This record gives sequence, C-alpha cells and structure tokens, in this order.
Amino acid sequence: MHKYLRSIGFSKYVKKNAVDQLLSTVEAAPAVAETLRTEQAEFIHYSKQFSPLFGLCVCGEKDESGTFYRDFYFPYLLGEQLTSTAPCTIMRHSNSESYSGFCEETGLGISLIFYLQNPMDFMRLKYRENSQPDGVSLILTGLSTEGKILFPVQKTPEQIYSTKAAARKRNSLIEAARHGDEDAIEDLTMEDIDLYAEISRRILYEDIYSIVDSTIMPSGVECDHYLVMGDIREIELVPNELTGEEVYILTLESYDLTLRVGINKLDLLGEPAVGRRFKGEVWLQGLVEFPSQGEQL
Repeated sequence: MHKYLRSIGFSKYVKKNAVDQLLSTVEAAPAVAETLRTEQAEFIHYSKQFSPLFGLCVCGEKDESGTFYRDFYFPYLLGEQLTSTAPCTIMRHSNSESYSGFCEETGLGISLIFYLQNPMDFMRLKYRENSQPDGVSLILTGLSTEGKILFPVQKTPEQIYSTKAAARKRNSLIEAARHGDEDAIEDLTMEDIDLYAEISRRILYEDIYSIVDSTIMPSGVECDHYLVMGDIREIELVPNELTGEEVYILTLESYDLTLRVGINKLDLLGEPAVGRRFKGEVWLQGLVEFPSQGEQL
C-alpha cells in the first residue's frame, strides 16, 4: 500500500486486496476522469475525493480494446493559499508517467522538490504542444504519518518585527549573491559565522526548539520528503467520508512559506491549537500553474 494512504484516513487499508478494492471503487465511479490520447498511448487519470480537501488519484493507460491498466496511484491534499511564484521545473520519474517539481525558493536558501499533483496539465503541454514548460506559480501541500505538537516560542512584537526584517534582508542578499555580488556573498558568510557562534553559545543552556522556531529541511533518502516545523495558523478536523477516520488539516507558516499539512488524528502526538507549532516529516506535493492554463487552477 501507499505509505501516505493513512494520512487521509485509510489506516486500516494495509493489505493489497483491500487497497485494490479501494482503487477499483475510484476507477468505477470517479469524480473526475481526465484523458489524454497520444501516439504512444491513451493516458487516463481518475480522481475521487473522500472529503472536500483530500482524495485519491489513480493513473494508467487504456489499450485499443478499452481495457484500463493501472500504473500508479497517489493520495492528495488540496491547498488553498499560493505558496510561491518562483519558476518551477518539472521532471518525469523514470519508472512511470509521474512527475516531480523543482522550485528554488529564495527565502529558504534551498531548492524544494515536490510530487506533482496535476501531471495531466503538464502532459497536455508536453505531448500536444511538444514543449517543456516551467510552472509560474505553486500551491504546496503535504501529507504526514507522524507528527508532534510543540509549544510556541514566546516573542515580543519587537522581536517578531526584527525577525521579519532580518529575513527580508537575508532574502535580498541571497538574490544578489546568486547574481554574483561579492559583497552580498561576504555579508552572508559573516552572517552564517555569527549565527553559528550564537547557536553554539545558546545551546549550552537552552533547548534546541527554543532557538530554532521553524524549519524546512530534507529528510531521508527520498528527495520530496522534508522535516517541517512551523507555526499553526489554522486547524480543521475533517472526517474521511468512507472510513469515518478523522484527519487534521493544519495550515502552517514556516519562514515565509504557507503550507497545508494533512495527518491522521491517530498519528498526531499532542493537542493542536492556533499559535502552537507542528513538527513532523512531510511528503511534499505541489499543484502547479503553467503559462497556458491561465486561471484554471
């Protein structure tokens, strides 16, 4: 079974025959069926939501007789807020007609890699227009199978303001450094040295989670898995309409990024509340808008 099925309320679907029955249900009565016919094959994507915010997508091909052959499937969580307008590069996976996206987010100082939620939109441009378009905007979401709730770091309004001002300054320095500005590179180097010295001093008498209040960093060997820690801004407890299991939908703010994360209530340690923090490993997904789609997303 897909590891993140439990994230959207299918924790009891652990055997292959049960998962096959679930996927057959999606194929038999999908809410959306997308078709793309090319010289190579006829691609079919079936999707069905099990709440207003999450669902399953089953992807495969049809042969000349109309028989559907399942290739792969994935659970998804719908996002709402625009995460980034940085250009996104899309790359195909080697073993299936699925895709990952690559986005350089200046505010993080790292590149984000995510699983593409709307591959059919990219495939239409790829096969029909014979182009390899970059995405122009991105809505990120994530699914998690294990998470914890942490207390917030107490800050004064002045500290919050100075932190945001420092982040804006750092973003501008990173952007300048990417264009070869030697002064910006030197400033960033000195800033990193000062930060390392401060952390080394504070770690002797403070907890690490009082020093680092938010983070997004790669986790494990899979490139689209990240350790995420961020402030909780919104909370929804949404039942899976088929199984009745409850799923927490948490809107997080980490650095300057807004990210919606879904996690089964059974897998979340602690009581979530607005203002507290979430920490957990997250499988990143992205809904990408491509230039020719206009306002369709």
